[in-house]
Order: sequence, then C-alpha cells, then structure tokens
Amino acid sequence: MINFELILNSIQDALVDLVHILPFLYLTFLFIEIIEYFYFKKVADFALKIKKLGPFLGAILACVPQCGFSVIASVLYIRGLISKGTLLSIYLSTSDEAIPVLLAMPDKLKIVLPVILIKITIGIVAGYLIDFIFPSKELEDKQIEFEQKGCCEHSLEGKDKNELIIHPFIHTFYVSLFLLVITSILNVFISHLGSAQKLGEYLMLNSPLQPVGASLFGLIPNCAVSVALIILYTKGTIAFYSLISGLCANAGLGLWVVVSKNKNRKDSLFIVSSLFLISVLAGFILYLIQKII
Repeated sequence: MINFELILNSIQDALVDLVHILPFLYLTFLFIEIIEYFYFKKVADFALKIKKLGPFLGAILACVPQCGFSVIASVLYIRGLISKGTLLSIYLSTSDEAIPVLLAMPDKLKIVLPVILIKITIGIVAGYLIDFIFPSKELEDKQIEFEQKGCCEHSLEGKDKNELIIHPFIHTFYVSLFLLVITSILNVFISHLGSAQKLGEYLMLNSPLQPVGASLFGLIPNCAVSVALIILYTKGTIAFYSLISGLCANAGLGLWVVVSKNKNRKDSLFIVSSLFLISVLAGFILYLIQKII
C-alpha cells in the first residue's frame, strides 16, 4: 500500500535541502556561462593544436564543469582530428553537473579538489596508455567550423549578453528539478528501509563490485546521472571509489554524439567499452587503496 505521508515528508525534506543550495548553484552556473560565452571558440581552436599533448591538455581542459567540451571532442574525433586517447582522457575527466552540485554544498567542498585531481589523473594515464596500445593514424591538420553549443546543447552563436543572466536561471531550474526528484526518491527508499545504510547494502556499499554498477549507470548520457551519483554519495549509499567510477563513465552528451554520429560502429563500441572498463578499473584500484590505507 502506498504511504502518501512518507512520500510527502520525503519531498518536504528534499525541498529543504534544495533551498539551501539554490543560490550557490545559480552562481556556479553563472560562472560557467561566462566561460562558455567568452572562451568557447578559443577552447575549440586550441583543441585542434594539442596533438601529442592531447591526453594531458584534454584532461585538464575537460575538468571545467561544462559538457560542451566533450561534444567538441567527439566531433573532432569523428573527423579524425584527435586520437582515441585524447577523446577518452576528456571523457574521463569531464564532470558534467557533478562539480556545480558539489560546489553548491558547502559541507562537501572538501571533496571537490580530490574528485577533480583524481579524474584528471585517470584521464591522463588512461589516455596515453590507449594511444600507446592503439596508436591512431597521422592526425589531420586543418581548421573546422563548429556550431558553438554550451551546456544543455543551447547555441552560443549570435547570443545576446542578457542570456548570461537568463540561461543560468533556466539551467539551475532543470538541475534543481533533477535534485528534487532524485533526492525525494532516495528519501522514500531510505525512510522505507529505515536507514541510508540499509539502502547502501542493497547497492553493494563497500563492495569491490559496486563500481561496476556505478560505471554502467554513468554511461547514460544525461545530466541527471551525475546529479544522482552525487546525491547517492552524499546520502552515504555509494562509496567514494564508486562515485569516481560513475563520474568517469559519465561523459555527458559527448558519448551520445560518438554513438549516434560515428559511422564506424566497431569504433564506437571500442570507445564505450574502453570508457566502461577504465572507469571500473579506476574504482577497483581506489577500493584497494582505501583498504590498504
């Protein structure tokens, strides 16, 4: 039987949590919007010139919390302008909505830098290994025109500066909606089971197998996935190593571009399976490190 009181209380608790982080969330998206507006084209042009430094510089550039760069990387890869390793380093390092949501939670600021640094390191190491094992043919050297798109795939071309204020409101609304829905659902499960620890047991908390599920979940190319991973972590139902696995696998809209636009299906399968396996391996290594420490 449906317990409407439990559901209502869960939604109310989620709303209280959401109200506290809304101002921080908007300011974070405002900052990202300014970066996209003024520097998007420069980043796109720079991505064409990085060549052998691709995995290193790609991972560093991708840590900026906006999914537009993973889309750029996917287009560049499909056109033969960057290597497999560079593409995967960008996918592994990109953060989508995870960093903005963490930045909006003052009590979780201490894990922001570790998450960014760990994902950058994974991206760089994995990128160079992939390029060493599966070297790409000589990359083309030419300029191409991009349709400039930022987060949510909104166009940045011919954009009015007023949208620097307006779009962060829209983006904050959508992410807040994700947060409200996901947090409410988790609150219902936690209340029904009795504790977050019980839910964690169902999600294999403290198990080396949890990164497998987190990585599979992370492969879904949607902003809500990274938000859900952060909420699961803050509720204590997935471990830090599983959070990293899920976020590494979550390449945002970039992965969808490769899957849908790349005519070489075997190559797309290689990219997706490599991203999954690297993400799982990264989580397992962090699990072992945690056990040793």
